[in-house]
Amino acid sequence: MALFESSNPTLSEKRFRDTVITNIPHDQAMTMSGTIQKFGFLLLMMMATSYYSWKEAMNMGENLMGMVLGGAIGGLIVAIIIAFKKDWAPYLAPVYALLEGLFIGAVSAMYESAFPGLVLNAVGLTFGVGIAMYLLFTFRIIRATEKFKSIIISATMGIAIFYFLSWILGMFGFHGLTSIMNDNGMMGIGISLFIVIIAALNLILDFDMIEKASEYGAPKHMEWYGAFGLAVTFVWLYLEILRLLAKLRSRD
Repeated sequence: MALFESSNPTLSEKRFRDTVITNIPHDQAMTMSGTIQKFGFLLLMMMATSYYSWKEAMNMGENLMGMVLGGAIGGLIVAIIIAFKKDWAPYLAPVYALLEGLFIGAVSAMYESAFPGLVLNAVGLTFGVGIAMYLLFTFRIIRATEKFKSIIISATMGIAIFYFLSWILGMFGFHGLTSIMNDNGMMGIGISLFIVIIAALNLILDFDMIEKASEYGAPKHMEWYGAFGLAVTFVWLYLEILRLLAKLRSRD
């Protein structure tokens, strides 16, 4: 049975199992509270650069695509490095947060231009869902059982394959899957709602993995790695909520 299992590839069993140290001193061990605190710090950094790119995009719009592509590609490169060099997480996780902030702020400005007031609703819902998932996990209202894990992981893999296929087919001029994903009809809204639910439930798996990693003696620097993994899921959740709300608003 896996000790640390999450559908988030950055929070996989092997990543944490390789760091476990027997009889590690208490003050040098990873904790849930320490990870959440570092996650909060990453969110603040992300919000700072999001605000900057938001203002730049809303005021001029000239650097919009540069911030979108620079933040997305730069964040992806840093995320890949962290995934293979997890002991670098204390230094690179903040860099990831800053780059993702540029991307999120610019994308949010694009949505806000089309649907005024949408972004504030999406931000509020994302934080609300995140807090709700943490409370549901903490009070064991939702338990990360093996069956629960297998369902969420399978659904997440299916979504990832769907994303990948739509991207590949789009490169060759076939936009059928992309059209379905962006459709504001009942099917498109249903797909977005399903993805939002799966993204939210991934937080339960992430919290479970971080808790187990703390119990089994992962070192202190893995708090940054766990916080980074939570940030990845949180960004995904926010973007999917943003897409869902945009579809609902476009039907008005």
